[in-house]
Amino acid sequence: MVDGEAARGEEGAPRGRQVDPPSVLRVTPTCVLRLDELEWRFSASGGPGGQHVNTSNTRAEVRFDVAGSPSLGPRQRARLLERLGPEVRVVASDERSQLRNRDLALERLRSRLAEALRVETPRRATRPTKAAKERRLEEKRQRSETKRRRQGGGRPRPGDE
Repeated sequence: MVDGEAARGEEGAPRGRQVDPPSVLRVTPTCVLRLDELEWRFSASGGPGGQHVNTSNTRAEVRFDVAGSPSLGPRQRARLLERLGPEVRVVASDERSQLRNRDLALERLRSRLAEALRVETPRRATRPTKAAKERRLEEKRQRSETKRRRQGGGRPRPGDE
């Protein structure tokens, strides 16, 4: 027996300190959801795949009740209700493994909630600088001159002589 082998469990983690899967989903630094608030459903994935697809429920669907969640603050709830509605539903059936599809669904839910919670900074109105105004007018003059030169053969306009 190798040193340390007896002190470790089957997964390689030290015995007595079993590593539990995370019990929360951190959406943003200020928004953390408990995983027991999520409702999971598993079903067979569609499309080709033969016997594996026909016999295993690898498609993962996760639902989150925005309106009834105790983890959300009032402003977070209001923002999510406005942008996503009372319930958020995410489906993942990309992988052959239910576990990987679960992880994908959680990540998609996290990114969707984070995007909906993001507050856009309002645009601050600014005035163009004097140099920017001069550049714009100079470009207009050059464009006007280009177009005037294209007009050939016509009779001269008053003031062009």
